[in-house]
Amino acid sequence: MPSDEYLSQVSVGGARELNGRVVLSAYDASWPKQFQGERRRIALALGGRARSVEHVGSTSVPGLCAKPIIDILLLVDDAADEPSYVPQLERAGYVLRIREPDWYEHRMFKGADPEVNLHVFSEGCSEAARMVAFRDWLRTHADDRELYASTKRALASRQWKYVQHYADAKSEVVATILQHAGIG
Repeated sequence: MPSDEYLSQVSVGGARELNGRVVLSAYDASWPKQFQGERRRIALALGGRARSVEHVGSTSVPGLCAKPIIDILLLVDDAADEPSYVPQLERAGYVLRIREPDWYEHRMFKGADPEVNLHVFSEGCSEAARMVAFRDWLRTHADDRELYASTKRALASRQWKYVQHYADAKSEVVATILQHAGIG
């Protein structure tokens, strides 16, 4: 689990504390439509610089409970080359919140209405491929989907200083499911 100091270092504008429980919602059939609207917004902002835009995370898996936040994976040529995409995404209403140069050059933006976590990686990034493979596995394997859901529900009942701590607490079950998928 990253330290609070690490979260402060990678957070643009400071780490935002939760100091409470994570709220999960039952699957909402409107989530894919919300993603499509965001995909259009990203395409308009970036054009061909958006190499791939994928709906990932729990809202992308029918039947899975989730925080009601649309997770989007955006691949660009070089995530470290912020001038090539950050200003355009900011004009489109996304706010840069995380910069992790030591973790696959990951950038994360927040969007509102609907609430969005927009994860940016460079094209060809192994972490991005892992995110898509995890989504695809959960969409087609009910036993692992239920294992993940039950783990999420148990963890959501606890108090968390940061949402990231909740996300990190899922790492063990994610690793198990990736092994089932032959990806671990």
